Amino acid sequence: MAWSLIHAAWMHMLLAVLNAHDWTMRHVTTFSTEVFSLLNSIIYFHKAVQELQRAHDDLSLAAFLYAVIGAIGTMLVAIALSTAERWRPLFHRYVRVGLAEYAAAISIIIFIGMPHVGELAALDRSTLHVSGTAFRPSDPQRSVFFVRFWELPVGWVFAAMVPGFIITVLFFFDHEVSSIICASSDRYGTKKPGGFAWDIVLLGLTTAVCGVLGIPPANGLLPQAPLHSESLMHAEKEEILISVDGEDKVEFRNVRRVYEQRWSAFLHAGAILVFVSPPFQRVLGLTPTSVLAGLFMFMGEQSLSVNPILYRFFYLLTPSAELPALSENVKGYRGVHMYTVVQIVVTVVIFIVTLTKAAPAFPVLIIILVPIRLLLMNRLWSRETLRFVDAWACRKGTPEDDKDLLAGGDVDEKDGNKPRISGMALQTAEGRV
Repeated sequence: MAWSLIHAAWMHMLLAVLNAHDWTMRHVTTFSTEVFSLLNSIIYFHKAVQELQRAHDDLSLAAFLYAVIGAIGTMLVAIALSTAERWRPLFHRYVRVGLAEYAAAISIIIFIGMPHVGELAALDRSTLHVSGTAFRPSDPQRSVFFVRFWELPVGWVFAAMVPGFIITVLFFFDHEVSSIICASSDRYGTKKPGGFAWDIVLLGLTTAVCGVLGIPPANGLLPQAPLHSESLMHAEKEEILISVDGEDKVEFRNVRRVYEQRWSAFLHAGAILVFVSPPFQRVLGLTPTSVLAGLFMFMGEQSLSVNPILYRFFYLLTPSAELPALSENVKGYRGVHMYTVVQIVVTVVIFIVTLTKAAPAFPVLIIILVPIRLLLMNRLWSRETLRFVDAWACRKGTPEDDKDLLAGGDVDEKDGNKPRISGMALQTAEGRV
């Protein structure tokens, strides 16, 4: 594993030097990013089920039933607290903000302590495995942190480039999608541009360190990055200049955007370092695995709740008479429904692949979706339907708009050459505000 991650590290840096973001992600549409986000949600829910399955095998029936209650409770309390800002007039504003920002942490602490109360203390429970006694690897077969990667035969060193490439594809796409959501989305109102190249360099360095230490590489930004951004959302007044009867006037409007700072990420990283060190590992070891399952479910729910696929899936269950009106150029919901079904089926197929021996290759399947969308799907769906459900992930407009501009074809007279955002994206954004 060490050499795979070392190869992935220099591949990350090569992508940053070549400014890969500009000549790769500019061809990616929301078709692929939505599938990838849905896949992450499913994987988190699956991980939660796996944790509960282990609890079923290791615990008594009563303890297992409480583990299920603890997992669901952790998720529901976190979801409830994440909406605290809408509890007005209950509590002071800063109390509501604190509850919303630390919803997951508060829920975890509650359900770590609950098994020690009353008759629940008598139940057996499965907790996180930690060494807790010394600052050393948890694997008893290892006495030092560093892996002797230099002892691997040369042939295997070069063979490790293959899994290194697959890891690079996965991490690059995962990071880019997270950055697109958090830095390029109008939802978060960010002012500073995304530092894609610098982020990839940093990710490469941390991946190399993980390889040398012999630990799994830490990435997985979906849905942690949007979840972090959601916790930093706040309302502020924005000054805008408008013209009324030829006279310029200043108006103020309330907008929501994130606090763009580095302290919260720094504190999170510092807390991780603290809790992997004795004696705080003992505190971490008090965490029931059911709470971990609940955290997985919460993260899966948070990622799924902002995915447009979920909203279009609800359209599938909605009677035709109750569906919102479409633009004149989109002829019915049949094409929209088929597009949604294809996304769900593709996601399920890729998820099934992750459960097989071919699992390491699943990032390649995600990348293959990009040319499929650009070269094949425009032959199966009408241009206006694709305009409604899809758009470029990193820039304004849709592939169909670009083709019209290149061909000198029809462009909306009201918008001129101004690129358009997909209608589905607009409806989803309006539904979340």
